[in-house]
Amino acid sequence: MENATGRSIDELWSVAEAVDAATVRVIAAHRELSEATRTVTFNRTLLHRLTSGEAAVDDLLLKRIDRACDQLEQAVERRDLLTADLLHVLQPMEEAAQARTRNAGVDLDPSEFAALAAIAPGGAIFREHLLHHRLAVVCASGNRVTGAMLQRLEAQGLVTRDESRPLHAGQPVTLTEAGHNSLSRSRKVTVVKARARHTGPTAARLSDVAPPQRR
Repeated sequence: MENATGRSIDELWSVAEAVDAATVRVIAAHRELSEATRTVTFNRTLLHRLTSGEAAVDDLLLKRIDRACDQLEQAVERRDLLTADLLHVLQPMEEAAQARTRNAGVDLDPSEFAALAAIAPGGAIFREHLLHHRLAVVCASGNRVTGAMLQRLEAQGLVTRDESRPLHAGQPVTLTEAGHNSLSRSRKVTVVKARARHTGPTAARLSDVAPPQRR
């Protein structure tokens, strides 16, 4: 909810009357789900108390346990239905938030910046060695990016690779629109900092990007 709406849960509940209709539906669904979750907790606690050994086992206790089990089952069913309802009303907002993130890019840490900067000029090739099966990302410039860094960049939607090609032949890796935007934004920030400190980025010293190997 917080990622999709850009507000904390407490803030959403406190401004329920001053938001758009879609957010109002999300807040209402979340309130119903919260109440259903409390009901599940109450019935589970009751069942635990009934079966804790404090009361003598007799027909009355067994009936109360049966009734508590039925109530707990009904509460769980209602909670699951309301969870699905909340996810349904959240979906359009999540998709809109993801689209905004893709268009704007993300803030990069120094290692991510160095990796994107190495891939950007001519792309890269993700390849598995036929003999020792090691994975390597070799950039057009000759720099190398670790497989772990490639996975990080992929998870953030910053790079994409052509998985239709086999790994032993090499899968081309390129920046996405979000990757280009993130790199451009980070470069602007780096230039400002460099002018202030009279220093520049030292990508070659970052562990996730290695310089071209000399032969």
